[in-house]
Amino acid sequence: MRNAEVAQILYEIADLLELQGVEFKPNAYRKAARNIEEMAQEIEEYRKVRDLKDIPGVGEAIAKKVEEILKTGRLAYLDDLKAELPAGLLQLMDVPEIGPRTAMHLYKELHVTNLHELKAAAQEHRIRELKGFGERSEERILNGIRVWEMRSGRMLLGYAYPAGQRVEQYVARTAQVKLISLAGSLRRMKETIGDIDILAGSTEPERVMEAFASNPEVMESIVRGPTKSSVRLKDGVQVDLRVVKEDEFGAALQYFTGSKEHNVELRSIASEKGYKLNEYGLFRKEGGEVVASRTEEDIYGALGMEIMPPEMREGRGEIRAAQLGKLPQLVELKDVKGDLHTHSLASDGAATIEEMAGAAQGKGYEYIGISDHSESLKVANGLSPQRLRSNMEIARSVEERVGGIKVLVEAEVEILEDGRLDYPDEVLRELDYVIGAVHTKFNQGEGEMTERVLRAMGNEYLTILAHPTGRVLEQREPYRLDLDRVMDAAREHQVCLELNSYPERMDLSDLNCMRARERGVKVALGTGAHSIAQLDYMFYGVATARRAWLESGDVLNTMSLDRLVEFLAKRG
Repeated sequence: MRNAEVAQILYEIADLLELQGVEFKPNAYRKAARNIEEMAQEIEEYRKVRDLKDIPGVGEAIAKKVEEILKTGRLAYLDDLKAELPAGLLQLMDVPEIGPRTAMHLYKELHVTNLHELKAAAQEHRIRELKGFGERSEERILNGIRVWEMRSGRMLLGYAYPAGQRVEQYVARTAQVKLISLAGSLRRMKETIGDIDILAGSTEPERVMEAFASNPEVMESIVRGPTKSSVRLKDGVQVDLRVVKEDEFGAALQYFTGSKEHNVELRSIASEKGYKLNEYGLFRKEGGEVVASRTEEDIYGALGMEIMPPEMREGRGEIRAAQLGKLPQLVELKDVKGDLHTHSLASDGAATIEEMAGAAQGKGYEYIGISDHSESLKVANGLSPQRLRSNMEIARSVEERVGGIKVLVEAEVEILEDGRLDYPDEVLRELDYVIGAVHTKFNQGEGEMTERVLRAMGNEYLTILAHPTGRVLEQREPYRLDLDRVMDAAREHQVCLELNSYPERMDLSDLNCMRARERGVKVALGTGAHSIAQLDYMFYGVATARRAWLESGDVLNTMSLDRLVEFLAKRG
């Protein structure tokens, strides 16, 4: 490992310590990093003949960490620092103009935990109102976000979907197009998206293209053609629009929705039946007569099968199920009766319990679970047992004032390194239910991490295992875990596995949710919301559940309040 790589790890530690408000240590790590970076000799060779502590600024503690870096290529201490921070917060420091102090200031003052929220805060001119900021600094941050977005690869579903919807609605409204839809992987609701694809059906393609290009969100036109155009939005997102004839819209939508695997299988079936299928329609091989093209239902019906939701079209057996008339009745957003994982001002949320409960009631929910962090997660202002009990009293009084919604008193409890839960059982038994979560010591080996989680799941008060693999999309890989053993234990102990709908997490993934369903393990949908706006993330959790073929009965929080209370009583 080269000097610059070792130094970069030490610089990152310094940034994270500063982000957490630690004094003195950041400067020590930066000094050591600079001296290693400026060494004439490669550190690998240096340590063969000299003690690492001979390097100026490298004391015993840092020397041990450098030794670990050189031996393993990584550092457990750095992994733990990252794990303690909210998902998405680290990405703020990838934006030019934002260092650790600025990131933490924005987090504490505006509760900004990801790039999407940072952009919203800047666009709504909330940053310029903060002490030490102004109009110019706010604009520099916006420009920095645009630079980051233009150089990054894929977008998270939770940020691509609203952007796609805005463009779709603008074109439909401006060109008065009736046949228009998102397409591609965005319509299939994949967790990350490349470019945004939109399909329109019209007899006036020129008018549609003009509306597409005139959108105020468009920064530049990449390609402009009579039936296909590509633009780049001001936030760096590329959007592709195709316009087809109205009577070919269904065939084109089926084709451009994909997936590739789904379409290959569908074309094979069409060929076996004497047809040819492409983006223009379904045709007889002999004579070329059009069999179907106007709607997707016509295409699938002509091939002898039910139409399946776009989320299922991944070549995972959905075509055979459609042929047999055995497609599942997928869970829908309207089936969800409450959010089981939210945070309030008591720990690291941006709203009071009353505000969160009122917003949940406005969504038509029967209940909301307030799950503030437990004591050991200091960076998230975790609650001591005394503060937790105070929070419980507040929640009960809120329920009386708001009315019409049950405020469930719970906690997102740390699963400690040895598998114990962060609160003693006498505290846990006072809660309506308990969410267990791993936020530290991600570097444990698979066996150690698995035993840690299994021990926690054996606690009679644990109800839900939060974001079970610990991944953060585009930022952090899942920790090493034998998920099969965890799922078997979940079934044995009747512990639910969470599908965390936070866009940076989407954990469990669709494939892992399918594995849970096959084992008879219930999935709990939770947003991990830290603000009222983030309650909307439930939409993306439901989309992932649909990709996993989950039905209403597979999801814990499709239960009515009475049924949920009965279920929780059996668990506690």
